[in-house]
Amino acid sequence: MRVLTSALLSVAMLLPIAVRAEQLVPPTEAPVLTVAGEFSNQNSNNAALFDMAMLQALPQTGFTTTTIWTEGPQEFTGVRLDDLLRDLGIEDGTVKITAINDYSVDIPVNDLLGSEALLAYLRNGEEMSIRDKGPLWLVYPYDKDDKFRNEVIYSRSVWQVDRIILSE
Repeated sequence: MRVLTSALLSVAMLLPIAVRAEQLVPPTEAPVLTVAGEFSNQNSNNAALFDMAMLQALPQTGFTTTTIWTEGPQEFTGVRLDDLLRDLGIEDGTVKITAINDYSVDIPVNDLLGSEALLAYLRNGEEMSIRDKGPLWLVYPYDKDDKFRNEVIYSRSVWQVDRIILSE
C-alpha cells in the first residue's frame, strides 16, 4: 500500500508539469518575448516564445506609480514576472533580462519570486511602442516603498525587453 501511494504521489506531482507544458502553444503572431534556457514549459527549441496575445492572456495585474524616466503618475498593466517564471517552471538560477538594444541585467530568480516586478505591456491603457519603451517594460511599484527606489532596482527596470535567458 505504501509503495502504491508513493507511486501515485510521484505521478500526481509530474502531471501538472506535463499538462502545463502542453498548454504553452506556439505563438500565432510575431513573438515579442523569448524566454530561453533549461526549464520545463517550452513551445520552441529550448525556449518559450510569446506573442502579445499570449502575454495578455496570462493573469494580469497592474499598479500606478511615478518613475524617474516619465512625468507624473503612470498606470502599468502586465504580468508579474514571478508568475511568468513559475508558469514556465523556473524557480532558481539567474535570468538575464535583455532589451532590443542589447542592454541587459542579470537578476537572481530568488529576487524575482514573490516580488512585485511587473512585465508591463500597457502604460496608461495603451500598448507601448519601441520608441516609447515598449513593447515590454520591467517596472516596479517605485512609489510603494523605499526598497524600490535605489540604483539596483532602477538598473533592473529594463525597457524594450525582448529576451529573458535562464542560466544556472
